[in-house]
Amino acid sequence: MTQASDPFAPGFVERPYWWDAAPPAIDTAPPLPETIEVAIVGGGIAGLSTALELGRNGVKSLVLDREMIGWGASSRNGGALAGAGSLGKSRSDLAEILGQKFLNELAEESEGAFESFEALVAREGLDCDFVRCGRFTGAHAPKAMDALKRRADMINAAAGEQAFLIPRDGVGEEIATDRFYGGMVLNRAGSLHPGKYVRSLGQAAERNGAVLAGGTEMLGYRREADGSFVLDTSRGVVKAKQLMIATNGYTGKATPWHRRRLVPVASYMIATEDLGEERVRRALPKLRVYGDTKKVLYYFRPSPDHRRILFGGRASFVDADTRRSGARLHHFMTDLIPDLQGTKITHSWKGNVAFAFDMMPHVGVENGVHYAMACNGSGVTTMTHFGTVAAKMMLGGSNAVSAYSRIPFQTMPLYNGVPWFMPFIGVAYQLRDRMDGWHLRKRAP
Repeated sequence: MTQASDPFAPGFVERPYWWDAAPPAIDTAPPLPETIEVAIVGGGIAGLSTALELGRNGVKSLVLDREMIGWGASSRNGGALAGAGSLGKSRSDLAEILGQKFLNELAEESEGAFESFEALVAREGLDCDFVRCGRFTGAHAPKAMDALKRRADMINAAAGEQAFLIPRDGVGEEIATDRFYGGMVLNRAGSLHPGKYVRSLGQAAERNGAVLAGGTEMLGYRREADGSFVLDTSRGVVKAKQLMIATNGYTGKATPWHRRRLVPVASYMIATEDLGEERVRRALPKLRVYGDTKKVLYYFRPSPDHRRILFGGRASFVDADTRRSGARLHHFMTDLIPDLQGTKITHSWKGNVAFAFDMMPHVGVENGVHYAMACNGSGVTTMTHFGTVAAKMMLGGSNAVSAYSRIPFQTMPLYNGVPWFMPFIGVAYQLRDRMDGWHLRKRAP
């Protein structure tokens, strides 16, 4: 079967597939309170998780977002989640940098965060299509197996035998490709519907007393002598005893300290047409969530009903339009899994993820302002956990509630939050992958 030159199905839309079932709600713009105990800026997973935990402890919060609640990456991501499997995904030298003891602390906390996530879904009755399915990470080059072995050893030291390696001749049992030189399977990993998750999380926060105000931008803030905060918003002034910033990849000029520590990067995704479960299982036999070890990485999975494949990656290192990025991702997908040649796509979209310069997630407080950000492309479990951590810190806990709060949140000299260097990094990443031996096959005519 030859690959069609036009990968777009009739009715193709440039919109997240997840929004078909769970679009961000059109906000009714509730009246803003003049005073509130906690103001949270950012209506995604981190902000809503914070509001939920505060509400469960009797503390009222106001969640502001300049867009609709849940509009950002929280409802645009791939819906894959893991515990310590996300730790060290971007770099394999964490033990040398952090020390083995501290790395073990972080890994144990991350594994516990996954268990707490499952408990949260059950406790709140969140409608989000969550399932434990495991994760497969493919090695794009022979030397990548060494990095996967180090990651598996780290995970297993923290959580028992949760990760194991797959030799090259076993890859076909995981995915219908000949491109990987082996891989790693992580048992404690799962998938969900991110649109449904952020919607259900917001509903749970509201049930516990949070006020959700989408379409409300914080333009700036000042701290008063008594330690409280006065927020200037697009809909009026609000005074809060405490303030949290949870804007992640959409952090703006109103919070320059945080903006200087985040590198926003657009990540792109597509959804195939309905292929039927049989064909999806032929491509992804165990219906896991999937990734790889390349610098220009891929991440993909079956849809919750197992009838489509959702495929994402760094289709561009500049802000590309989603029709162009969709065509490129389709080429990536069919190059990796040739059986999908001839398929078409119905959706293409993008969303900003935020990276820190140390490639680690960060939670903490600076000059009285709490924050949870820098998920580095793996935010569902981490930001849910960090929301709980931030709430506990505001409720009177200490930095001991999270090992991650002890990691310095650093920036680079002269960086102002505008990642002008991304095109250069993109070229370097592509070159690195080519040097490792990864080459795209030519498109079929």
